[in-house]
This record gives sequence, structure tokens and C-alpha cells, in this order.
Amino acid sequence: MSCIKSRLLPAFAAVILCHVVSLAQVQPGSQPAAPREIHGQVRLTEGGAPAQNVLVRLESYESGGPLSEAFTDRSGKFRFSSLSPAQYSVKVHQSGFLDTQQSVDLQTASSGYVILQLTSDTSRSRSVSSAETVDANVPQAAQREFDKGVAALAGGGKEKTAEASRHFEKAVAIYPHFVQARLKLGTAYMDIQEWDKAEGMLLATVAIDPKAANALFALGEVYLQRDKTQDAERVLLQGLQIEDRSFLGHLNLARVYWNRAQTLKVLDQAKPALEKSYAEVKRALQLNPNLAGAHLLKGNLLLRGARPAEALTEFDEYLRLEPKGQLADETRALVEKIRKTMAHQSGSRLR
Repeated sequence: MSCIKSRLLPAFAAVILCHVVSLAQVQPGSQPAAPREIHGQVRLTEGGAPAQNVLVRLESYESGGPLSEAFTDRSGKFRFSSLSPAQYSVKVHQSGFLDTQQSVDLQTASSGYVILQLTSDTSRSRSVSSAETVDANVPQAAQREFDKGVAALAGGGKEKTAEASRHFEKAVAIYPHFVQARLKLGTAYMDIQEWDKAEGMLLATVAIDPKAANALFALGEVYLQRDKTQDAERVLLQGLQIEDRSFLGHLNLARVYWNRAQTLKVLDQAKPALEKSYAEVKRALQLNPNLAGAHLLKGNLLLRGARPAEALTEFDEYLRLEPKGQLADETRALVEKIRKTMAHQSGSRLR
């Protein structure tokens, strides 16, 4: 094992902060302009019912690179905000249905509205689950509390999140099978670090809807935070069986294997976990090349594998994407140490 690896492997390497449900938006371009938005609705072609809990992806029209993702609400609606003027593609990939997409040009318009139709894929026998259509049993009182909670979350901050959680709690009390409210409540508990409550609520969500991949991914994050590696691996694999194209799902699974490798001091013992982690982080970056946390983890994996020059590339990319990120200062210090060590070794060889 090289001296660079042993001396410079950072203690913060396992801390890759990325939420599975609340996704940070990456806007293309740097030209200052008023923020823009894309909103719309996903409906089933057969009958026209709204499609709830469906994953919608926003991509760059030119590069095809993923920028953000969102799940539709009970009315099949979704929204992407704080966008820069550019051309975008809005895509839906849902098991049992044909892929669909629509382009939106925000170079001259301030907003765009799209309606995406989900048509059954007759080549497959899988059908839409009950959670993907609107739940007509949600009482108006529960829906009002849910809407108040969503509005409070938009305000940001711990106090607003706590306020939102109270509204979601009321919505769930009124209608215990309100899956979307349970999911929002579980992630709100995560945001205020009430991990026991978050785990219980997300487990209840999955019990009601076993196909709720986003709830499984959130539960994986909870287990990671609580060092329950085996539980995290189990629910993340379960979620990826439902939605294999979730880049955050693959990243969190990579974190699971990285954490497992960190407990094994002998390289030969840690190697299988490191190889799994590397495969998952590569998959995450294939799905979203702009996923900063994935570049940071990949850099640590390369450093652990005694490949400092390649690790530098990943660390530099992380800093480009998140120059003011929570781990930016530590990463800059690490990059400086690696470069100094490499320069020293290069000078020693020349002498």
C-alpha cells in the first residue's frame, strides 16, 4: 500500500452528504438571469387518471446529462424550479410503460408546462400499481394539511420543516393510508435528524406501498446515518430492483460498501467491498455525471487503491461542482497534500 494512500486517506471520506428524496438542482450555464421553472402532469393514457409517485427526470437537451428528478404528487403533478435559460428534456421511465419525454425551451420563456402520457407496454405483463394512480379516498381535510405541509417545506430551515412535519402528522392521522404524506413526513423527520421517527414512518410507508422506491431509498439513508449497514444494503437493493435508474440509490449503495470496507483493515479482506463500491459509484455517475458526492467518493476509492493522479481528477470535479460544499475545504486541503506528495516523489526520482 503506497505512502500516499496511508498518509492522505481522509477521515471524512465516508461522509457523502446527499438526500434521496430532496434532490439538489444543477443548472446548466452560468449566465445570470431570472430563475425559470418547468411544471406539468403525468397521466395514464388509458382512462386519463393522474399517475402518482412516478419518477420524472430533468435532463439537458444538448448533452442529455441528468440535472434533477422529482416524484409526482397525488394529482400526478411535478415541478422543477430555479432553472437557467436553456433547452431541457423532461423524461419518464416507469416499469410496465413505454418511455416518454418532451422537450422544453426556456431560452426565451420564463416557464414551461408539459403533459406526459403513460402508455402501457404491451410487450410486458407488468401493470401499474395502485400507488401510481390518484387515491380518491384521501379526505379533503387530510389533503389540506398535506398542502400546508408542502408550503411550509418551501420556506426552508429547521423551524419550517418542524412546522411541515406537524401538518403531515395531522394528514396521516386523518387518513392513515396517505402514502405521499407519510413519505413527506418521514423525510421531514430526516431533515431534523429525528432518525427513530423517520425509520418508523418510512417503514410504515413501505408496508402500505411495497413499490415505493423513493421511501426505500430514504430508509437506506436513515440506516446509513445510524450505521446499520446490512439494513441499508437490503432496502437499497430492494429499491433499485424497482427503480434501477436512481443515481442517488446507486450512490448510497456505494456508500454502504465503502463503509463496510472501512471496517476491514486488511486490504485483501476489504477488496470485495471496495470493488462493489466502485461499481456502484460508476453507475451513479453514468446516470448523473454532475453528482458531486459521487465524484468525491470515487476519488476516495481511487486514493484507497493507490491511484492518486486519478483521484485528483475526481476531487477537482467535486470542487468544480460544489465549490462551497460542506466538504469543500477538507477536499481542497487533501488535494494540496496529494499534489505536494506527488511533486516530492517526482523530484526524488529525478535525483
